[in-house]
Parts: sequence; C-alpha cells; structure tokens
Amino acid sequence: MLYYLFSYLDKEFNIPGAGVFQYISFRALGAVVLSLLIGAIYGRKIIDQLRKLQIGETVRDLGLDGQKQKQGTPTMGGFIILAALVIPVLLFAKLTNVYIVLLLISTIWTAMIGFLDDYIKVFRKNKEGLKGKFKVVGQIGLGIIVGLTLYYNNYVKIRIYDKPALSSQIGTLTQYQDVKSTLTTVPFLKNNEFDYNDLLFGFLPDQYTWIIYVLVCIFIITAVSNGANITDGIDGLAAGTSVIIGLTLAVLAYVSGNKLISQYLNIMYIPYSGEMVIFCAAFVGACVGFLWYNSYPAQVFMGDTGSLMLGSIIAVLALAIRKELLIPVMCGVFLAENLSVIMQVAYFKYTKRKYGEGRRIFLMSPLHHHFQKKGYHEAKIVTRFWIVGILLAVLTLATLKLR
Repeated sequence: MLYYLFSYLDKEFNIPGAGVFQYISFRALGAVVLSLLIGAIYGRKIIDQLRKLQIGETVRDLGLDGQKQKQGTPTMGGFIILAALVIPVLLFAKLTNVYIVLLLISTIWTAMIGFLDDYIKVFRKNKEGLKGKFKVVGQIGLGIIVGLTLYYNNYVKIRIYDKPALSSQIGTLTQYQDVKSTLTTVPFLKNNEFDYNDLLFGFLPDQYTWIIYVLVCIFIITAVSNGANITDGIDGLAAGTSVIIGLTLAVLAYVSGNKLISQYLNIMYIPYSGEMVIFCAAFVGACVGFLWYNSYPAQVFMGDTGSLMLGSIIAVLALAIRKELLIPVMCGVFLAENLSVIMQVAYFKYTKRKYGEGRRIFLMSPLHHHFQKKGYHEAKIVTRFWIVGILLAVLTLATLKLR
C-alpha cells in the first residue's frame, strides 16, 4: 500500500524522496526491518495472549532430556510469523503482482491448515491433531492452485533472447520475447534448462503438460511443507533453517528478476519476479523476530500453524523462480529429516515382517531426536544443523556459475 501511496505522491506532487519506493532494494529493507519489529515487539503480546488462553504444548514422553520442562509452553506461535510476514508485504510490495498474490494465498492457506491441526490438539485434547489425509488434501488443493496459476497466468513468463548473452554485450541485447513456458533450471549442468513437456515422452499431446506440472507442484509443496513440519522438533531449528533458506531464495529471486544480472550470469530471466525479494525479506525478518522467543529455551512454539506455512512458502518461492530442482540442496536439512523418518519406518516394517521384530536405523527419528538420544544438547544440535544449512546455501548459490 505504501508503494502505491508514494508512487502517487511522486507522480502528482513530485515530493522529494517519494520515488525511492520504486526501488526493490529499498522496499526489501523496509520489509525486513518492519517484520523484525513486529515479531520482536508484538510477539510478546501474542505470547501473553496465548498463555492467557492456556494454549500450551502437550508434550508426549519420548524419554528425551529437558522434554518435560517444555510442557505447557505456548504454541500456535506461527501467528507471530504470519503477522510479521503479511503486514510488511501488504505495505511494501506491489499487490497487483501475480507472484505476491500467489504467495499471500499460499501463506494464509497453509497457516489455516496448521491452525486446524493445533486447534484440535489444544482445545479438543487430541494429540494426533488433524488427520493426515485432511492435511494432504489441503496441500493438494494448494498445489493445484499454484500449478494452474503458474501454468496459465499471462504474467508468468520467461524471457527468451534471440542470441546468447555475452559479458561484453550486457545491456545491448534488445531482441527478445516473453513466452509462456514450463522450462525450469537444472543445477550443475551446462545447458541447464529442462522442459516439463519432455516428461510426456511424445506419448501424449502437449496440451496435457499442465497435468504433469500440477502434479510436480503438488509433490514439491507437500514434501517441503511436511519436511519443515518434521524439522520443527527442537527450539529454533525450523525457524533458523528457514531464515537461511529465505536468504538464499531472496538472492535467487533478485538475480532472476534483474535483466542485466541474469544476462551476465546467463540464467533464466523471469519478468516481474524481482518483486518476490520483498516477500523473501519479510519472510526472513519474520523468522528472525520469531527466533527472539523461539531460541533455546523456547518461550513459544510455532506449532503446525507456523511449520506448514514456512514449508509451503519455500516451495512456492522455489517454483515461482524456476529453482525447484535445487530444493534437495537448498532444503537439505528438511530433506534429511524427512528421509530419516521414511527410512526408519520402512526399515522397521521390513525387519518386523522378516525377523518378527522391528529394528531401527536411528535411535529415534526424526534425525534431530537421534542426536538427542546420543546425548547432544539440543542447542548444539540446532547450531550444527544451521551450519550445515549455511554450507548448503552457499552450494546452492554456487550453482549460478558452477556448471
């Protein structure tokens, strides 16, 4: 909203300084500062209100050190992230931008799914929460919305140049066309573009590509949001990891939405995608503001209200900037947590059928609980997972030139 206000003031009254709101970098800085302030200042009021309503975490006894002390800690803290994210985006971003609208819908959609899960756990005293099939239905619904929007919306295009960009020609390439395409970026390859249409293998007409693309969106959104949900098991792990991923996505969104930089790096230029930098900035600020209260020892938990939301935002951002194939690297911590659960369950069932008793690969899954069982303090586990996340982020950004 501030963008439109100051654009009007600049155009109609030529007020000095009003034109600064035209710059993505300035609005991103404004968004990150405001989101930090909302999270850090008003987060306390939200926590007090949650405590007043007796919205506390019910902890299952898993035999982990320090677990019982967390009993009754306010949950549903994802509303802190939601407020600290949405308000700056509404103020600083272009609300007519299709990517911003899609991200806002994704944020609120999955926050509501997580809220239903937390509500059932807290107020209905059902530790299982919302049934898994209903969560999946909600994630599938969002995947369909995201997939169809990115596939059919006329503003979602990529720019194709008539000749390859060379460093000596930066700024001189004027022959181009913006086209609808299902191209995406493949990391670590020289000719690093892949078209989802190729998955049809010529057996089906091209008009069925949208089905393939929507299925991909559903899979990615479901996998990443569940990965973030599983990662949210110890103080600060999910929020801190999301900060690292959010910063990485901000860089990728900036270079993908900047015509000159994308030409220089010889990467896919996506018109209008630069606006997502403001969303990424607010996302990072909101997560850092939440960490003020969620770092060890946590004063509040985000609950599914926050964790499902964080995962879906990351997935939609990656899809929008055509970097979804980088998710296994960029979200490597989420992936490891997800795989640890899958491997543990699959191996337990296999050995139970074969030997009559279930056996385990890890002392406990998800992976962070395995290290807790080995005697590591949760603050050390979180810090080391963050370090791994930073290394993966650096590797992700290296793919811009490492081919």
